[in-house]
Amino acid sequence: MFTSLDPGAIGISVSFEEALQLARSNGFEGLDLPLKELLTRARQTSVQEIKERLQEAQLRPGAWGLPVDFRGDEESYQAGLAQLPAYAELAQALGSSRCSTWILPFSDTRDYQANIEFHASRLRPVAQILADHGQRFGLEFVGPKTMRAGHRYEFISTIAGGLELGQQIGTGNTGLLLDSYHWYTAHGSVAEIQQLTNQQVVYVHVNDAPAGRAVDEQLDSERLLPGASGVIDIAGFLQALQSIGYDGPVVVEPFNAEHRALPYAERARATRESLAKIWQQAGLR
Repeated sequence: MFTSLDPGAIGISVSFEEALQLARSNGFEGLDLPLKELLTRARQTSVQEIKERLQEAQLRPGAWGLPVDFRGDEESYQAGLAQLPAYAELAQALGSSRCSTWILPFSDTRDYQANIEFHASRLRPVAQILADHGQRFGLEFVGPKTMRAGHRYEFISTIAGGLELGQQIGTGNTGLLLDSYHWYTAHGSVAEIQQLTNQQVVYVHVNDAPAGRAVDEQLDSERLLPGASGVIDIAGFLQALQSIGYDGPVVVEPFNAEHRALPYAERARATRESLAKIWQQAGLR
């Protein structure tokens, strides 16, 4: 596994060139790909030029987020689906093979089975396009119980649920976006991760939870940098991933007002320092 910077995950909005500089100057090993910007750039320059910029910065291509609105109306969904092959082709050309999205853990209109069928029908064509371009597809379950409270029907919020949806999609290239906060709030265990395979883990987010708050009281929008409180067993989380041979990017995703108040350069540096801290705690190289 390797450290990667996703500027958007820490509230940084910069150009690709600025992201390259932030990642390189702070010692990240990879950079997640802003494919919308890069698609325009590739048409103006070339794919090779983008690859060379990554190589010059000594950065590996990380993952990329699904640009298809599969939750809304049919017209928006079909429009996104029509554009997806171009994104997937560019990702493949740049050496990235990991795309991801998140799954809302509730519905007020569909019961569990109906929602599984809806998600599978919407995401199967997505996953097939990705498979046709050598891409793996990570599905992120959302763990906090507080996210489901007050809604009519509960939906996927665990590792098992994420894997079940992947099986229903049935294209053979789906797996998990495994987020340490969602794993913790879903009452996940190290043993659960150890039972997975590298193929089942497409992408990883790391963070921590505020102290003094019960697991089922944790809020999705309030997280800390990984290793900040020690509430989440991040060493066990990373060691379990290492034990199954996970070889993809590890990205910090805290939703934290104090961290987001920092200037961009300081924010990137604090993010990289948090990764160095948890790598040491887990005994990783």
